[in-house]
Amino acid sequence: MNFLLGAFKPACNILITFSDAKTRKQVPMKKENGQMVMVPLFQSQENIAGKISIEPLQGKKIEHNGVKVELLGQIEMYFDRGNFYDFTSLVRELDVPGDIYERKTYPFEFSTVEMPYETYSGVNVRLRYVLKVTVSRNYGGSIVEYQDFMVCNYSPPPSINNSIKMEVGIEDCLHIEFEYNKSKYHLKDVIIGKIYFLLVRIKIKNMDLEIRRRESTGSGANTHVETETLAKYELMDGAPVRGESIPIRLFLSPYELTPTHRNINNKFSVKYYLNLVLVDEEDRRYFKQQEITIYRLQDS
Repeated sequence: MNFLLGAFKPACNILITFSDAKTRKQVPMKKENGQMVMVPLFQSQENIAGKISIEPLQGKKIEHNGVKVELLGQIEMYFDRGNFYDFTSLVRELDVPGDIYERKTYPFEFSTVEMPYETYSGVNVRLRYVLKVTVSRNYGGSIVEYQDFMVCNYSPPPSINNSIKMEVGIEDCLHIEFEYNKSKYHLKDVIIGKIYFLLVRIKIKNMDLEIRRRESTGSGANTHVETETLAKYELMDGAPVRGESIPIRLFLSPYELTPTHRNINNKFSVKYYLNLVLVDEEDRRYFKQQEITIYRLQDS
């Protein structure tokens, strides 16, 4: 029985290390099994370099048909698990066919890598970047090792950032005017605004401001849309009167937001909305939704 168990052990250990591992920022990433691991953080146009060590187990030699490392950018739909759509695929051949008798180390480098999309893990889709090392063999199957890393891309502040101002209401019952200071916010920004009551003829119990994320995957008949409420901020508790103005000041940093993603590789989109919700004394809900853009600003 022990012999059978040993037959399924990998023939070697593969270790992938980045050349700047000691100085590069590490960030937490959730794996498929729910565990959190620390991985290095990169951004587009950076060099990705390091070393790959292959060490045979128990002094055995490894006969192989070549060793290669791939840098892959992949999108996986959860309704189509196991099928990855590669939008970036770079390959470096590390070794020609031969034998490995003892620990062998290969340097590798991918220069100024174009990584246009950010790492993303959502309800129905994930976008990831990974280094994949393959030791090709005729028998026993090829030996493969993966090393995930994360990509975040930064945007400059938008040159035009108009405020949002709208009037909404129910005829002869409720008429309000709301205003948000901007339509585009960075991840650590503050939403500042106000709600102004022009007409109030229904008994309002409370008013909340929600941040909603809408993730759309697929296309046509296979489109899947998931909406999550990420934040719920109470603006008012009790009935307002005509002419009353309610201030808004909502900090974004406490919430797990991502930048807005629009039609990523024709596979998915992620959009954010501010949802103003009023509830009357009969628990009827009135709401008005407004899309906002979220971007990642370079830390100072």
